[in-house]
Amino acid sequence: MSNTSESASQYGLTREQLDFLEVIRQMSVEKVAPRAAEIDESGEFPEDIRELFAGHDLFGLPFEERYGGTGTGELMLCAAIEEVSKFCASSALMIAAQDLSSLPIRLFGSDDLKDRWLPKMASGEILGAFALSEPDAGSDPGAMRTRATKTDGGWLLNGAKNWITNSGVAGMYVTFAVTDPDVKFSRGITAFVVKADAEGFRIDTLEHKMGMKGSPTGQPVYEDVFVPDEDVIGEPGKGFAVAMGTLDRSRLGIAAQAVGIAQGATDFAADYARDRIAFGKPINQLQGIQFKLADMETKTAAARELLYRAASMSEGDEPGLGKYSAMAKLFASDTAMEVTVEAVQVLGGYGYVKEYPVERMMRDAKLTQIYEGTNEIQRVVIARTLQ
Repeated sequence: MSNTSESASQYGLTREQLDFLEVIRQMSVEKVAPRAAEIDESGEFPEDIRELFAGHDLFGLPFEERYGGTGTGELMLCAAIEEVSKFCASSALMIAAQDLSSLPIRLFGSDDLKDRWLPKMASGEILGAFALSEPDAGSDPGAMRTRATKTDGGWLLNGAKNWITNSGVAGMYVTFAVTDPDVKFSRGITAFVVKADAEGFRIDTLEHKMGMKGSPTGQPVYEDVFVPDEDVIGEPGKGFAVAMGTLDRSRLGIAAQAVGIAQGATDFAADYARDRIAFGKPINQLQGIQFKLADMETKTAAARELLYRAASMSEGDEPGLGKYSAMAKLFASDTAMEVTVEAVQVLGGYGYVKEYPVERMMRDAKLTQIYEGTNEIQRVVIARTLQ
């Protein structure tokens, strides 16, 4: 079976980081895995897992040391998300969402914004949310209807978002709104930090989802929400660049989640096939099963290599990151879906019931093909680099 630490070490993780990764793995096995089925069944946000992660600095993985983070870089972050995702994708999404929601501030925010928000996010005191998508503006930001109008000392936001991770549990929402509807959308959007307790802000509904049930997804609503000028991220009118610059990096977290789901499903299916007897011998001695497991392991390993290459590019700010992060997210999520379907098949009837985790993994895998940009959009991003 593929080893996350061995692959990560080849891309530059230090001995100390590899030891930390082993701690994360043990924590995932001992604390996260036993809770995974219950989290999925109840659909409740796992506050105990949040506290566990905060106590072990997992929320600090995306952040520099000066803000209270681990300063360990993108590759370590992806490896950690992968380890947790092998056992519970909903729990791993907490870490990925913290990366996503903090990236706009880390990349484009003022020093004041960084000082006010990043230490609280690195410690896990505050979770963040990234509010870009809308009911009629998912893959097409040009259809955005949320508006921000200038007023004395700040802006008034009105509108609604949809499909927002961490709805109801986040302490801040990075919100994108149209500030100049008369110009092309890429120049007329601005990014804001909206506090969860801001007057006029609320979560209208929470979705009932196929998978990732322990991660709340909902619809934030803004009714004359005042945001002071100092809570604008970057320059007014440059929010589209903020969003795209963020997604070029944050989609690596989803690729890592997908790799973890695929490896977790492969590992479980291989263990099951070793113990399951049919026709007088373990089914892993049947060529039909052997070929399935071989393909599952190979594709997962290939996805991991592409992910780690892209993560290394992110750390070095190498050109072509957008293309490679899109390829990593595309390939890893397609692999996760394919591998989990095959894992269900290896288990047969047992794969279709909740007594075993592969049916949950299959449901969770589907979302990785959709959020942080659908795989169709990833193909558009990749294809544009070839023109």
